[in-house]
Amino acid sequence: MSLTLSMAAFALAASISPGPVNIVALGSGARHGLRASLRHVTGATFGFSLLLVLIGLGLHQLLRHWPGLTQVLHGGGVLFLLYMAWKLASDRGELASSSTPAAPSMLAGATLQWLNPKAWLACVAGIGAYVGEGETVLLWQFTAIYFVICYLSIASWAWAGSVISQYLDNPRRVRWFNRTLAALLVASALYLLLG
Repeated sequence: MSLTLSMAAFALAASISPGPVNIVALGSGARHGLRASLRHVTGATFGFSLLLVLIGLGLHQLLRHWPGLTQVLHGGGVLFLLYMAWKLASDRGELASSSTPAAPSMLAGATLQWLNPKAWLACVAGIGAYVGEGETVLLWQFTAIYFVICYLSIASWAWAGSVISQYLDNPRRVRWFNRTLAALLVASALYLLLG
């Protein structure tokens, strides 16, 4: 298997699997449609790519020297996931009301990636596996491949949400859907705490 194909397989496995960013994309697609959700998709993709580049350029060394910073990031990510779960679970499921929150922004997507422990683990593992020690050509190649696959993976979750939206035609179903997503976010947070 070529290095490029191996990089792409790693990026796909890490990007398409369920996680906080994809769950938010699914919910956004269901609530706001694919087009409005692409801001979140774009922000999350740029946020992840920046994190990948910075880790490849040595940010992981800083985290090794300051393990407390890793714990702060981990704890902040878990708290953010629990906050998002609470917001989803407490949503009343009102359809197209004036109180319906806006679709997640690009900044929210990027921030979510930086608070997402899954993203940090994927970056560190990917850099360790494919970039080695400071090989910038490989870093940029890996980042370019990851960018495309990450974007398409998160967008597919938003698209799936937009398809599901046709079944969310009353507040009761929306509440059920939101609470299911909230439970998935809580499960992600618990996995990060106990894993």
